[in-house]
Amino acid sequence: MTAVPCVDWRLAAATGRLLVPAGPEVSRAEAAAMVADLRACADRATQAVAAASGLNVPAAAEVVVVDRDRWVGAAASMSEAMLVAVGQRPATTLGERVGARLAGAQLGAALAFVATRILGQFDPYSPVRRLLLVAPNIAAAERTMAVEPHGFRQWVCLHEQTHRFQFGAAPWLPGHLLALMGGVFDDARRAAAIDEVTAVMSLLEGHADVIMDAAGEGLVPQVARLRAAIEARRDASGFIQLISRLLGLRAKREQYRHGAIFCRAVIARAGVAGLNLAFRSPELLPGPAELHRPDDWLRRVPERVG
Repeated sequence: MTAVPCVDWRLAAATGRLLVPAGPEVSRAEAAAMVADLRACADRATQAVAAASGLNVPAAAEVVVVDRDRWVGAAASMSEAMLVAVGQRPATTLGERVGARLAGAQLGAALAFVATRILGQFDPYSPVRRLLLVAPNIAAAERTMAVEPHGFRQWVCLHEQTHRFQFGAAPWLPGHLLALMGGVFDDARRAAAIDEVTAVMSLLEGHADVIMDAAGEGLVPQVARLRAAIEARRDASGFIQLISRLLGLRAKREQYRHGAIFCRAVIARAGVAGLNLAFRSPELLPGPAELHRPDDWLRRVPERVG
């Protein structure tokens, strides 16, 4: 059995804030207009995702438009909540305190790197669930990819709101993910737990991709062009990136494409309602092998649904 590593979370947040660059310069007026637009896009995305996903509208989540510095602080707090929940304890010995400071510095550097690329993140582990939108990175992506700003912002919000709907449809999902994460720190269960975590993350990311594209029809101009542009610089979403960093996993975009392929195949055979069965219980999630063989999952699922 391997203990959950101790982390100096104050040092992690401080290191991340020290290392992360500020992002592109915008005027005060441009910043205010962007914040207002992002909030409107997040609100508009709710009904669009409901229509495309067939999932019930979940409880409200606070929409917070942040800079990179504030995202680092939020990510450090969320990371601490997750690792404490899976068994992390405070450092007590001198050796543990030294190790915790080293881990805090390393994690802070990782957060600083992610903070330069992450566009948005749904946080299901804070006392009040939050949807974080990282304005400097959205502005930088708009410029780099030369896309129409309003449509791109709407598209980002569709993706993050889909994650909110997923956790709303599956209130057991945060606890289930924590249980799987705990297995990653157990030598006897590590390999299987990594496969299970990757399968769940692939489903969540793939489902978000499929739903955001469907919801974007008629709402976001040039959906196909946006998809091609984002795939060229693709990172997993904020929530997926954060879990991957905490567990020392590599968030490979190829893995999450398998999730989208699975979702499209299930929708083609059983419709959106058939795919939504995956959010009913942990037992109905596709396993690592089923993610590559959606027909196997479809044959199993009716046997488990009353």
